[in-house]
Amino acid sequence: MELLRGISYNLRGVMMCVGNSKLFLLGTVRFLIVLVAVGFSAWLIIGFHSEIMAQLWERPESLYLVFLWHLLSWILAAFLIGITVVVSYMISQLLFSVIIMDYMSRIVENKITGRVGEPTGLSFLRFFFYLIRQEILRTIVPVIVSLLLFFMGWFVFLGPVISILSAIAVSAFLAWDNTDIVPARRLIPFRQRFRLFLNSLPFHIGFGLPFLIPILNIAFLCFAPVGGTLYYLEREQSELNNLSDKTINPEISA
Repeated sequence: MELLRGISYNLRGVMMCVGNSKLFLLGTVRFLIVLVAVGFSAWLIIGFHSEIMAQLWERPESLYLVFLWHLLSWILAAFLIGITVVVSYMISQLLFSVIIMDYMSRIVENKITGRVGEPTGLSFLRFFFYLIRQEILRTIVPVIVSLLLFFMGWFVFLGPVISILSAIAVSAFLAWDNTDIVPARRLIPFRQRFRLFLNSLPFHIGFGLPFLIPILNIAFLCFAPVGGTLYYLEREQSELNNLSDKTINPEISA
């Protein structure tokens, strides 16, 4: 069953990181980068939330209005912190995690195949910005899907069901973010990679289910590039073996 297979690849990636000091260190660094970015942004918001609120609404004299003013100010602070968490994650993902995830993937590919398949003739900067562009595309699609599901929850009397579907969709896209590292590095067109994702959706849902577990999801997300790379490399090898079998025995494809 593809769902269970996806979970198994995620667990295999974590176990491989635990047994490899370099992969474990890179996964930890990736988590710390996101943590520092979010913490610094939240510190700025909390430190200046009174000044921000004053620009929107001057503190009133009435006791009741002062209470309302304080309540709204902290609601605003929480809202801004939520925004900074998302923005900080996206920035760290685009600038730092792209490098870390790709490096982790390269380590795994070199360990499995003895080499790293990548295009030639591209400078480091061009290749780096290409990877960032691919990360942006992988970020935009899940955001659009999540927003559509969110708004459907407002207009359809199936709020709980939509919430579950939204969580499953987000986990599947997070899984794709890790299984897509190798094909993106090999310059496979985005449309073709997205089609591969849709064709293996049950697997990606299973791979992403551990991302829904509170606290533990942090560890799974940090080490997921390893399991994602293992999946793609073994899938690629399986396709090559099937093609070789059909070439040697043409009657198989008949």
